[in-house]
Amino acid sequence: MTTVTETSVAGNDDRRDTTNNLNGRKLMVALDVDGTLVDHDGHMSPGVRQAAQAVVAAGHDVLVATGRSLNATLPIIEKIGIDRGYAVCCNGGVTLRLHPELDGGYEVIHKATFDPAPALRALRERLPSAKYALEDEDGNFLSTERFQDASFGVEAVGVDFHTMLEATAVRVVVFSTENTPEEFNEAIRQIGLAGVTYSVGWTAWLDIAAAGVTKASALEELRVRLGVEQHLTVAIGDGRNDIEMLTWAGRGVAMGQAPEEVLAAADEVTHSVYDDGAAHVLRSLV
Repeated sequence: MTTVTETSVAGNDDRRDTTNNLNGRKLMVALDVDGTLVDHDGHMSPGVRQAAQAVVAAGHDVLVATGRSLNATLPIIEKIGIDRGYAVCCNGGVTLRLHPELDGGYEVIHKATFDPAPALRALRERLPSAKYALEDEDGNFLSTERFQDASFGVEAVGVDFHTMLEATAVRVVVFSTENTPEEFNEAIRQIGLAGVTYSVGWTAWLDIAAAGVTKASALEELRVRLGVEQHLTVAIGDGRNDIEMLTWAGRGVAMGQAPEEVLAAADEVTHSVYDDGAAHVLRSLV
């Protein structure tokens, strides 16, 4: 694993290396959003925006790959200037095709759904004070206890827990202010959570998707569709839900503030989101 330091910024040395090694070939560049393109207040710096726009303008296949739901992802896609190509939402649960001629500029080309009831019942028993939200197959959000988050992209509708059990899910979110991430991990180990894929966030936040569905699984399908060779893939991320994506990429770059297990999964480590780490990497690609 290589650490990008202030004296070896990706915009300098790495730019030469990339140009020499790739000979101008098109890259597939997968970008996480929260903690990578935007900070934890949702702010994207001008430097990150301009660097991302430059990679798009250079003709590379730039894809947002995020845990956010569709409506919370579209503003990021617009901000960095992607109007053609693909995007991955809901940690791989939803894949979009982007084109200006499509209604709204996009269409959903893949959606991975699952029965959330077994996981919800097990978690509710172990974490009774947690809040639960679910994105259904129609893009609606159902939630308990007035649970709302910017990553949903729409206003969640309050429902009772039994109603949530009967829904078909694309994404389930579990959040607790009374537990730590370590306690979430311990609860999951004891429960097992068979039949789904999950990742624990920075706080006591749990994202659940269909079995085998991750950002990496969705990106691999798109890589094949785009005809990009594996070694020409780049991914930048900071969260535990990015581990598979960073391992999948030919060049996986972790943000400087990422947890230890994310840093260990990456080929390189750039600066933190507050020091425009993503911009340093993106500038090395043009």
